[in-house]
Amino acid sequence: MSTRRELLKSISLVAAFPAARLAARQLQTIGAQLYTVRNALPQKPAETLHSIEAIGYREIEPTYGGLDRLWPAIQATHLKPVSVHLDNTLMNTGKEDELARAIDQAKQWGFSYAVFPYLPPAERGGLDKIRVLTDKLNRAGEKCRAAGLAFCYHNHAFEFEPMEGTTGFEVMMDRLDKNLCGFELDVFWVSVAGHDPAELLHQLSGRVPLVHLKDKAPGTPVMFKESVDRTAFKEVGSGVMDWPAILRAAAAAGVRHYFVEQDQTPGDPVESLRQSFGYLSKLEY
Repeated sequence: MSTRRELLKSISLVAAFPAARLAARQLQTIGAQLYTVRNALPQKPAETLHSIEAIGYREIEPTYGGLDRLWPAIQATHLKPVSVHLDNTLMNTGKEDELARAIDQAKQWGFSYAVFPYLPPAERGGLDKIRVLTDKLNRAGEKCRAAGLAFCYHNHAFEFEPMEGTTGFEVMMDRLDKNLCGFELDVFWVSVAGHDPAELLHQLSGRVPLVHLKDKAPGTPVMFKESVDRTAFKEVGSGVMDWPAILRAAAAAGVRHYFVEQDQTPGDPVESLRQSFGYLSKLEY
């Protein structure tokens, strides 16, 4: 009888806390965006990459410019190159051949994703320019798909500036072909623009295979440009971002790869990557 009572008690306890049990998970693989160590890589490529690998990072996202020189050092590690940030100028008219060559080279190197990283301020200004950009992105996405790569757009804060009753980002959500161009959501810039990254991940479910993880200092003002104070960039877990909520939303939205990126660090960028990894690798969400 006591055994039966104990069994029933155990069943009732499991039923009482199903959400807590289901929610207990951790990131299995964490990547690093090499922009974080951009000043160290040219002088110490092998040492820097081995240090990143030793921390526990397993995936990387480099930029295309200069990657041919860095490639031997990458191959000397077990770091997996998953996605690559292309030069934004490759989207310009007249550079279709250069874009095609970059896409083909990325495929040969074994990347799975190509990313449009940044629209310079001189090319911004109004929704018409956003519409022109989306047309270019769809065409680039078509080229990537033909080559066997997925293509994504990486956001900053300017896309969220209200104008004409909407925002540039909402226009992008409507105009980008879901089959040709996804998003690499940078949750820091979403937050700087005054939006909730978890909510936006929910809205973009199925369209965000990649995310950038970086924390934000308390008191950072809402703005729609990149000119935040350098101290606004914080190691993951040392700012005001709600990481359990963000990571739960990312998992539900189908995010596949997570890259830590810190645009500015207070000291050695490798140490900042170490601190972020230490937090994320232990976090249950």
